[in-house]
Amino acid sequence: MTRHSDGDLSDPKDEDLDALFDRVWAGYSPDTSTKSDANESKLNGSKWSLNNELPEPSPVSSPSKMVAARPPARVRPLPPTPGSSTTTSPVSQDRGFRHTSFDGYVSSTDSMGRQLPPPPGSSVRTSDSPSLFPSLHLDSPITDGIPPSNGTHISGATTSPQGSIRPSVLGSQSVPAHTYVESPISNIRDHEDTPEYTSPTSPFSAAGLKQGSTYSASPPEPWLPPGAPSPYDGYVDGSITRSSVYVNSPSPAALLDAGLARGDSTGSHAESDHYFTFTGSSASVAGPSNFSRRPTDLLQAISTYEGDKSSQLELQPEAEEEDQYWEDEEEDENLFVNFSLLSHIAVQLRDKVPRGTHVKGSIPYPRAFTGKDIVSTIQSQIQRELAINHGFSTSDRRAALQVARSLQSQLFFYEVEWGGQVLQDGVEDVYMFLDDLPGASDEPPERAELPTGVVTVLTKCYSPGCDEGTVCYSPRCPRKGDSVVGPSPGPEITTTSSRQEWINTVPREVLVSLPESEISRQTVIHKLIDKEEQYIQDLNLVESVFIRPLRNANPAVIPSSDLDDFIDEVFGNILDLRECNRRLLEVMYVRQREQFPVIQRIGDVFLDAATEFRWAYPVYIGHHPLAEKRLKEETENNSEFRLFIEQCARDIVRPGESMRLDLKLFLNRPSEHLQKYPVLLEAIYNETAHGNPDGDFLLEAIDAIKNLQSVAQLRTFQSAMGRGAPGKWEWHDLVSNELRQSLTKDECKRQSIIFELIKGEMAYVKDLENIDVMYIRPLRAADPPIVPREALEKFITDVFHNFAELHAHHRRLVEKFHEIQREEHPVIRTITAAVFDAALNFRDAYMEYIPNYPIAAYRIDDEMNNNPAFKQFVEQCVKHPDAHRLDMKSFINRPIPRLLRYELLLKGILDETPPGHDDKREIPEVLDVIKALGKDTEPGVVSAKQKVELWRYNSNITFKNGEWIDMDLLDDNRSLIHTGKLLRQPDGGLEWNGWSELFVLLFDNYLVMTKPREDRNGVLKYHVNRRPIPLDLLTLVNFTDPPAQRGTGLLRNLRGERHDSLTGNAAVRSPESASDSRSVFPCTIHHNGRLGGNYILYAESAQVRSEWKQKLDEAMGLRKVVQESNKVFEVETLSSDTFLVPSIASGQAAPSWNLENSFTGKVTCSVPFNTSDGRGLVAIGCAEGVWIGFRHDSRSMRRVLHLKMVTQCAMLEDFGIFLVLADKSLFAYHIEALVPSSPQSSHASQTPQKLNGSKDVLFFSVGMLQGRTLLIYMRRKGLESIFHVVEPVVDKINEKVKSTPAITSRFGFRTPKSDWFRHYREFFVPSEAYDVIFLKAKIAILFTKGFEIMDLMDFKSKTIPTLKEGFAPLAKRCEGCRPLGMFRSKEHEFLLCYDEFGLYVDKHGEPSRPTTGTIEWEGTAERVAIHSPYILLFDTRFIEVRHIQTGRLVQIIPGHNMHCIWDGRGTDLASANIATPGVDEERMIQDARIHSVSSNDSMFTGRHSRAVAQHVFELVPTLPLYLPGSLSSPSTATYFPRTYSPPHSPQLRANHSFSAYSAS
Repeated sequence: MTRHSDGDLSDPKDEDLDALFDRVWAGYSPDTSTKSDANESKLNGSKWSLNNELPEPSPVSSPSKMVAARPPARVRPLPPTPGSSTTTSPVSQDRGFRHTSFDGYVSSTDSMGRQLPPPPGSSVRTSDSPSLFPSLHLDSPITDGIPPSNGTHISGATTSPQGSIRPSVLGSQSVPAHTYVESPISNIRDHEDTPEYTSPTSPFSAAGLKQGSTYSASPPEPWLPPGAPSPYDGYVDGSITRSSVYVNSPSPAALLDAGLARGDSTGSHAESDHYFTFTGSSASVAGPSNFSRRPTDLLQAISTYEGDKSSQLELQPEAEEEDQYWEDEEEDENLFVNFSLLSHIAVQLRDKVPRGTHVKGSIPYPRAFTGKDIVSTIQSQIQRELAINHGFSTSDRRAALQVARSLQSQLFFYEVEWGGQVLQDGVEDVYMFLDDLPGASDEPPERAELPTGVVTVLTKCYSPGCDEGTVCYSPRCPRKGDSVVGPSPGPEITTTSSRQEWINTVPREVLVSLPESEISRQTVIHKLIDKEEQYIQDLNLVESVFIRPLRNANPAVIPSSDLDDFIDEVFGNILDLRECNRRLLEVMYVRQREQFPVIQRIGDVFLDAATEFRWAYPVYIGHHPLAEKRLKEETENNSEFRLFIEQCARDIVRPGESMRLDLKLFLNRPSEHLQKYPVLLEAIYNETAHGNPDGDFLLEAIDAIKNLQSVAQLRTFQSAMGRGAPGKWEWHDLVSNELRQSLTKDECKRQSIIFELIKGEMAYVKDLENIDVMYIRPLRAADPPIVPREALEKFITDVFHNFAELHAHHRRLVEKFHEIQREEHPVIRTITAAVFDAALNFRDAYMEYIPNYPIAAYRIDDEMNNNPAFKQFVEQCVKHPDAHRLDMKSFINRPIPRLLRYELLLKGILDETPPGHDDKREIPEVLDVIKALGKDTEPGVVSAKQKVELWRYNSNITFKNGEWIDMDLLDDNRSLIHTGKLLRQPDGGLEWNGWSELFVLLFDNYLVMTKPREDRNGVLKYHVNRRPIPLDLLTLVNFTDPPAQRGTGLLRNLRGERHDSLTGNAAVRSPESASDSRSVFPCTIHHNGRLGGNYILYAESAQVRSEWKQKLDEAMGLRKVVQESNKVFEVETLSSDTFLVPSIASGQAAPSWNLENSFTGKVTCSVPFNTSDGRGLVAIGCAEGVWIGFRHDSRSMRRVLHLKMVTQCAMLEDFGIFLVLADKSLFAYHIEALVPSSPQSSHASQTPQKLNGSKDVLFFSVGMLQGRTLLIYMRRKGLESIFHVVEPVVDKINEKVKSTPAITSRFGFRTPKSDWFRHYREFFVPSEAYDVIFLKAKIAILFTKGFEIMDLMDFKSKTIPTLKEGFAPLAKRCEGCRPLGMFRSKEHEFLLCYDEFGLYVDKHGEPSRPTTGTIEWEGTAERVAIHSPYILLFDTRFIEVRHIQTGRLVQIIPGHNMHCIWDGRGTDLASANIATPGVDEERMIQDARIHSVSSNDSMFTGRHSRAVAQHVFELVPTLPLYLPGSLSSPSTATYFPRTYSPPHSPQLRANHSFSAYSAS
């Protein structure tokens, strides 16, 4: 575009512009423009200026050149400012251009530019109203330059501050161009209020204007900045002339349909870019003020262009300009559409409403549409605006209907029969646009005016603070959703009487010509339509009166979490039914409209409807019984809902009906309505004339709907899932008599069995669902809990296990059955494939579930016996309507008999299957799979029963007070070997019957003798008669004695007591007496424990005794194997033949010690230690001195000290001091003097020190306290125990010797110049003390009264255990037993060990486990040691290993004359022997911490006598087996389980023998 400066008014004649002109319009066919001399003469020589001056005319340029016409482009109306009610007027191609006055009237000009008169009744005054410039049509090119102006140059014209010049291309056949100009005045203002703008007379000459252009003036907008384009600038097409480059691109709204400008519905996009796209052929020059113009730089560059005449205007390629000025590739087509203006909606409707041929009254109307089409099109346009900006539901069509009626009232379209009825959202009426009517001539008719108006519901709120997320203060804010549409109206109820009868709507002459049967037929048809209307209204009431208020109720009638489920369960798919019937009614309306007044065909409509109904009605009717049940339950249990339903029923009483319509009636309407279709259609068929093709359609429709009822009945049965009356239906109840009679008797029976299998499967699945509904959910939701929270999930897992897996498998099977029924009912060919597939899939689930049933049944019984709340809960569940009076155990037992039921039913189907059927081959395969499943679960069931039996015994075995023993019967690997009845003679033989009957249980770890006795609740309890015997301590003495008579043993003192001799316990009987029924067969066993002895039990037969002997041998052998494989400690020899004692059998007294004697005396103590040079040694003290040697090398043992009666030794490695208590004297040796690391050692010749002086020392103890290494030794003074506490002095110990000791010092001890120990504390206890134990901050003194806990800093002490009045028997027992040790079991708990029992106390010394009482040792402990987390109790016959936290016996180490010689103290003082909870429980020190000695069974022959070797050994923890992949350090917790249970035996079946294990 060339812009001339103020001083340059010459005509641009350069060739460059001509070349540009040719290049831009190249490719278009030339056309000759129409010339108008009249218009040329009007503007010839005229010129326009701001001050209305008339400058000199410019010289005329060269003749015009022919301009190629542009292709047609669509023109769209410019959106006016918000709030205006302007009118957009389309301009026809052949009628010329229309001017728009400021009062909204659009004036017209003809093709010659003449002003057309206004329509009659118009108040437009062209003389006094500020109108636009008249259109000017020029037929000669404009060659004069544009006069100078102070305004802004836009689109080839100059816009002054008082007005604007806008070129508008006139329409023609080759270049259609129309200008849509909106009135800038709102409907609130009239034209008198508008300031008039006087346009000066234009002195422009014909050469100064563009050829074929129309110029119009409009007033400026006061709110726009200077130079801004006016919003009333038209969107027009332009062409490039020699005087200026005028380019205009239509807006996105203008590109929707080119036919809008041409008067038809066809057209194509003229431009690829929608808005302000500069492509070299067009550019946008005007637009609304409230829209941003992107190519601002381009417009400024064009407006300020100052190039010379020779310069060329370079036009960039289209793609480059797009990249430069466009940010988005695509624009919203509605970007420039203002839906609040009725004119914009009208244009959108005209473009997008679907047109087609519609028939009304047997007359086809092309390019027509229905009222529903109009409303749907408007709804599709405005629903996004309603939903986003106004919160309307996208399904609410009220706003669209009001807009459509507004357009109808302004005759934007018309009803084809010119009826006066109001537009409805339906298909009854047909509409067309006036422009779509075919005219008499080829020219299209004149286009009607666009409707005007403002849709306030779609306008923006006038409040500036109204925004999304804020509450607007305006009472009529459109965002509140009721500005135009208003609140949702109540339900419109119309009755049949409100509609005209068909007979009254038919012309008289037509009615007379019809036969009576046809009149009756038409009456029934229209009655059917009326009933369909009423039915749809009823379904509408369900939504508007019940569903919607139920969702919006505040406060909520039903909890929000359950609301959606409730609506789905009660109302189902009733809204889908409404849509189906709406479509049916629409089709009937169309048929009524097309064939009025006589509907000729109706059967095909219902035949198609029956096909659509098949997908909706059976589902609803099948679910209807469950919906009624759910509604009844909610009504009975929810009073608020009941009141809500009653209130709704009062609101919907139909006119003329006194009966109140409740929700139940409405929910039953679909079923009733479906049943009426065959009746009405049969009535229509009866009135249908013979030969009418509609009769065949009616018969097919009747059959289809009746079949639909049969399918619905089947759906009802399927939805019942075995419950209610439909759940009891049989196959013959769902099949007509005609069909049953057409089948053979065998086939009927086969179908009945198949139906029975399907029905049973449905009931089974429902029972599985009820497990969750009736039991699991209430248990989890109970508050207070029925089962304790911490045990609830374990209980649910044990009882219900994997029932959910079974439910999932069988639910899929039921769905497959239902699918087969829907496809093949009433004659099903086969269900074998479905059952076979399910059997293969649910095998693993049943393999897991069935073996768990015994466990589940036991857990239920146990919980009911011990938990009254749970018992009450189960009893309440039995009363549940779906429980059928069955308890919880019956429900969890359902899967087991179901497998047997499959076998029975499949065999029945197989028997009735005809030869050649596939089931003859496939059913046996399914039976094999199910039978195999049953057999494969039997071992698991047996194992589970054994486990349950163990649990039952564990619960019912009762101990006497204080004698409870943890036999670990709840361990998963525990097994019960044998049980049975044995007899025992009573103590003293004073019972009248003379015999006691015992029930003996043989577990894999204990033998328990009990007396069964029922308690007051009827539960059989097993009262322990004798202390349970560990199999490790059991010996079978004699099982071969001859039988004895029961009657002869009353006064013969044949007692089964402990300590009885093995002979004389039973009278010797002759073999003949063995067959006597009163004969009993003795079984003698021995319990090698503190409370044990010999027990004589009697079996009632030799066979029973033999069986017991076999079972005992198996159990003991198995126990031995298991213990050997899973022992906690293993014996590792330190010395086996070094230390000898004289044999008692030799009869010689112990010889006195001399150098030649080989007897060492009894081993009394030991201690391992490491020397400074890293040698691992062990020191062993005995009656004849101290031996030191390498560990595990008995030959390296050498005597280093010739001391008598060595009883205790210890090693202070940090100080290099070896302590020895010999003959009640305490000596301290430097270790270098005993085992020098080198000959040059300075301490090798140091003299030992005697610490006690002349007083006797009974024992000593070393340990660390408060960071100090202390030595405490005790001496007696009368009845008092005096304790001396000394501390080693490092400097004194390491002091070098200054002089060689005298020879006499070799035979005695002299006091050195400096002592190695210094005095620290001294205290006494007025009682006999046995030992001192170092705790963390205090010491524990073991004395006759118990444990004295003392603080050495202030000597404050406390004696434990603290036993109150309720523990008087325990207190008496504690006083009579000797304390042996005190060890920490938990963070705030200690285990006090006595010689006969153990007692757990808290940090205050009170019993912490009063329910379990004491832990009774199996033996009489003479010493106790700890290797955390185990304590070891030393009896002379065995060592029993127990877990420190549970007290459970885990291992028995048998031996002879066993003693503890080192308990872990006296070395490595940094590591305490106190169990540390949380650490030592999971990590066990692998180094030996305990030494022991026992007499070896082998005899050694010396030179003078026979000797017995003493076996000195250490107890080393074993490494339990670990899984590959966890190969970390053996000392870490990876290798040790968290629970230290005793070794477990594998489960032993009744038919197993020990030989099988020994062979392995």
